[in-house]
Amino acid sequence: MFYGLSKFFKKLLPKQLFYRGLLIVALPIILLQITISIVFFDSLWIKTNIGMTRALVGEINNFINNYNSENADKNFVENTFEKYLDIDVIFFQEKKFSNKMNEKWYSPIDRSLRRELKSNNLNYWFDTSKFKNTVNLKIQDQNGYFEFFIPRERLTSTSVRIFALWITLPAILIVAIAIIFLKNQTRPIKKLAEASKKFGRGEKIEEFIPSGASEIRQAGYEFEKMRKRILRHLNQRSEMLSGISHDLRTPLTRMKLQLALIKDKNLIDRFSNDIDEMEKMLNEYLQFSSESNKEQNEKFEFNELLQNIILKFNNDIIKFDKGEEFYFVGRKLSIQRCLNNLIENSAKYSNKIEINFNKLKSSILINIEDDGPGIPIQERENVFKPFYKIDKSRSEKNSSVGLGLSISSDIIRSHGGKIELGDSKLGGLKVVISLPF
Repeated sequence: MFYGLSKFFKKLLPKQLFYRGLLIVALPIILLQITISIVFFDSLWIKTNIGMTRALVGEINNFINNYNSENADKNFVENTFEKYLDIDVIFFQEKKFSNKMNEKWYSPIDRSLRRELKSNNLNYWFDTSKFKNTVNLKIQDQNGYFEFFIPRERLTSTSVRIFALWITLPAILIVAIAIIFLKNQTRPIKKLAEASKKFGRGEKIEEFIPSGASEIRQAGYEFEKMRKRILRHLNQRSEMLSGISHDLRTPLTRMKLQLALIKDKNLIDRFSNDIDEMEKMLNEYLQFSSESNKEQNEKFEFNELLQNIILKFNNDIIKFDKGEEFYFVGRKLSIQRCLNNLIENSAKYSNKIEINFNKLKSSILINIEDDGPGIPIQERENVFKPFYKIDKSRSEKNSSVGLGLSISSDIIRSHGGKIELGDSKLGGLKVVISLPF
């Protein structure tokens, strides 16, 4: 039960750190302001209004009784009431007023005045909104009715506006200061997240300078150390493999020279095929290694890149559904090499290929489907391993060295994306590439 409630409240909470921090700061202030306002209106303002209204109705009731007494000087009573209580009175002889009244149940002044007039059994009519600073009140009498023009401050305290102003302005000021401080605190976290995102996509970033609170600075320093270690490891690995590949050229050249001295033609053909395959492996890896190390990110139109690749193949077997125009930032030659490898593999083993390009909310999706023999499910993870071949005889026939899918996977992952293999609706293999932007 509690787990369900916790999950429900988590869905309601904002996801970003800035808004969560603002909620932590602003929510107690808002609750405090609401509590103070309720206490003020309940115990001070409303009770004060009730007391002032009760006193006013008592004065009006007393005025009517004195005015109707047998020996009273009506002009004297009326002038005294107007002079000392600042209330204008008009008596309409032998007249009645309409009882139709616009009752505003949401107004505290109306509610208090209505309650007190009813408790004194008076036949009344009033309007608190017709005049800005005056309340119009009519009381029915035996020989006519009285019309009173009462200053609004006799019914309600004017300090409520000042109180509302002083209780609202500090809250707004505190929340505004909190927003400024929270933005300054979350900015370093955003910078760290952006740097991590760029590094994960293989983009070249300058040295990251941590800022913000000590914990955020510590995370930034650790990220920078990790980034440098990874770059150093990648450079060392590339240099080592490039050196090994380069050094192997010399013994391969000697082996070619020695083959020329052998007279057995069958033996020469077998050795020559093996040497050519090894040389092709070395050339392919050296080409990939040199391109990935030197290439920089650039902005290019993705549909145009796909169309240029497809033009190199037999267009009769390839169907390309062009998506909307989209510009992508990445290593153009590497992505071109990746897509070229995948389309070339499909073209070798199939007679029909469909390529789809779609732009999603935060990534692009490329689907390459064919009607070839496909790849068994148990082999789909292995084909991304370097030099791995499912069918040795088929690989030799099609001049494959087992590096195409490995290099393609490495290129996609270095851009922060992923590549997956599945079953095609055409009956063959489906390659799904997802690249974030």
